[in-house]
Amino acid sequence: MLNHDRPWSAPWPLTKGETQKPDIERQALPDTAVQSDTRTSFRGILDGGAFFASGAQAMKIELRHWSEADGWSDALPAGASFVLTIANEGAVHAQRWRDDLAAHLGDLPSMGCSTSGNICGTQICDDGVVACFVTLEKSSARVAEAPITAHGADAGRKIGAALADPDLRHVFVLADGLSTNGSLLARALQAELPPGVTVSGGLAGDADRFEKTFVWTHTAAMQDGVVALGLYGDAIRVGFGSEGGWRPFGPERRITKSEGNRLFQLDNQSALALYRQYLGEQAAGLPATGLRFPLSLRTPDGDERRHVRTLLKVEDDSMVFAGDVPEGSYARLMHTGNEGLISGAERAAEQCVAEATNKLALLVSCVGRRLVLTQQCEDELEAVANILATEGQQFGFYSYGELCPREPDYRCDLHNQTMTITTLWEET
Repeated sequence: MLNHDRPWSAPWPLTKGETQKPDIERQALPDTAVQSDTRTSFRGILDGGAFFASGAQAMKIELRHWSEADGWSDALPAGASFVLTIANEGAVHAQRWRDDLAAHLGDLPSMGCSTSGNICGTQICDDGVVACFVTLEKSSARVAEAPITAHGADAGRKIGAALADPDLRHVFVLADGLSTNGSLLARALQAELPPGVTVSGGLAGDADRFEKTFVWTHTAAMQDGVVALGLYGDAIRVGFGSEGGWRPFGPERRITKSEGNRLFQLDNQSALALYRQYLGEQAAGLPATGLRFPLSLRTPDGDERRHVRTLLKVEDDSMVFAGDVPEGSYARLMHTGNEGLISGAERAAEQCVAEATNKLALLVSCVGRRLVLTQQCEDELEAVANILATEGQQFGFYSYGELCPREPDYRCDLHNQTMTITTLWEET
């Protein structure tokens, strides 16, 4: 029987900051819905394919928090170029904040998603909406959206085709966290983009409920959708970092039956039965309990890189993960502690350190990390801010999957159980 530092019957963990407030075009798509070893490592600051350190900068970032009880934490800023929004389940369908933004922004595009925790600076705000207003001086952006079919591949192709342009530098993408195969989405989207364009983002969350996730642009929140922001111009600079902090344990087992992101058998035995056998009485809490014990995958082709996969749901006699679990690969269970996770967040931040002062740090951290860290969850946000000097310029969410470039070709891939950071700024 497993021993945990908190019972799985405990409520969704509270953190110390939860009660504290803290030239763009929109391009529609055809057929839209009006739509590790145990870690991953990347370091890079991109300039059309070259990696370098930054000089002066011009980007402006302002964060606002909205709650049903108190409304907006401050007046909405004027002059923003685009807006990103994140919301907890209770605020996803609230109309007041959407009406406020529509009246304030006009046709200015915005996009967002539901989360397993809203990141606002170094705090987690679970009680409403966090909005990030970004003003660009020399660059531009546009958004696109598409419905999910074929587990995200079709949506990836449509989004990529809509945003592709010689001046495109980076795409930040948000997708439904339950119906998306993040591996397929990443490959399909990347394939439609010009060489050298990077992609990052994440899969929407639903606390630890795993019931419904949502994304949106100007329209009402939608399930089974993908939204993306394209950033354009020679002044745009992008940095990345992604680390886990998990350790493998137990025997390595071969995946003998799988389809895409659906796992049926390990060593010719029911994978779900093996998982339940290991979890013991905690198996009653699946899929949430599975977040503490992700899989580390090793492919049989000699590639030493490991892929980490997080369980999203259990269907019939199979387990559905956030990304591909290819047949013939080898899987091991993983676990971690608070120190390992916070250290992983620090390493992710170190990978994308830049000299720019006015930079936006977009943080996408896995919900599994939050379940392990519980009351120390904001410690990983503070660790990132201390290294990047971005306390008032951090925005993001706890997710069901993270998207970030992977070495050696820096093409986008799905990551799980990581702190993934994208830093954005403008070179003047």
